[in-house]
Amino acid sequence: MIGGIDLGGTKIESRLFDRGGAPRGEALRLPTPRDYPSLLDALAGQVRALDDRAGMRVPVGLAAPGVVAPGTGRLFAANLAATDRPLGADLAARAGRPVPVVNDGMAFALSEARGGAAADARVALGLVIGTGLGGGVTVDGRLPPRHAGYGVEIGHAGLPGRALLRHSLDLRPCGCGRLGCAEAYLSGPGLAALAGGGLPPGAAVPDAALDIWADLAAETLQAPVLVLDPAVIVLGGGVSLIPGLIDRLGAALDRHRLGGAPAPALAPARFGATSGARGAALLAGDASC
Repeated sequence: MIGGIDLGGTKIESRLFDRGGAPRGEALRLPTPRDYPSLLDALAGQVRALDDRAGMRVPVGLAAPGVVAPGTGRLFAANLAATDRPLGADLAARAGRPVPVVNDGMAFALSEARGGAAADARVALGLVIGTGLGGGVTVDGRLPPRHAGYGVEIGHAGLPGRALLRHSLDLRPCGCGRLGCAEAYLSGPGLAALAGGGLPPGAAVPDAALDIWADLAAETLQAPVLVLDPAVIVLGGGVSLIPGLIDRLGAALDRHRLGGAPAPALAPARFGATSGARGAALLAGDASC
């Protein structure tokens, strides 16, 4: 058995899996504490709860948003009390064992590369499109080494100026403090802005806005496609569930591809919201072997 914890800005979700990644039992959920000592207590409590459910001590991994520094697990993330704290080292001390910490986009990609939508791809890109925009990359079903601890932080890469000019779009402010980041146009709030703003929850997005979104997304994906050359791009997050969106993006990628090279295949995530905890659990299982 292996355990995974998915740490978010509003909730913590934990779950047991077998070594192949199949879930065992229901998820455990609790609100994310707003101060660091309480957050450490909650996470260490989840490690113990997973042990109790398994009836034994199990390897446990933690998926967290933001930049996760290799070694210490020092975290840089908005809306979390753990920002600029050595979360991995401190949690290991509280839990009495190492708890690998991984960027949640990387955990998503790892989960989808192991028995998911990218199971047959040697190089795969995972893209999570929701209130933000991020992702991860895998090579031969494993996470490649990271120098600074970034996931695939494509949301904070600048959107190509030619795409903004093509659609007469201004530079928009991003939550990171910079202008023109892809997240400001391609996330859920970004898509709502393309649709004119004030889009009610559950309302259909106009075709014109979806076409612009797909063109901007295809332009943004050119950099990781040309650098990483993935065989598959797996899409997760709420925006990816919009009917027809993946087909629109596929057509736009085909228009933007360089020369006669084939565009990567696009696929919806198989494990969805479970991928954060599942990927962290698989990483912990690898570390324990």
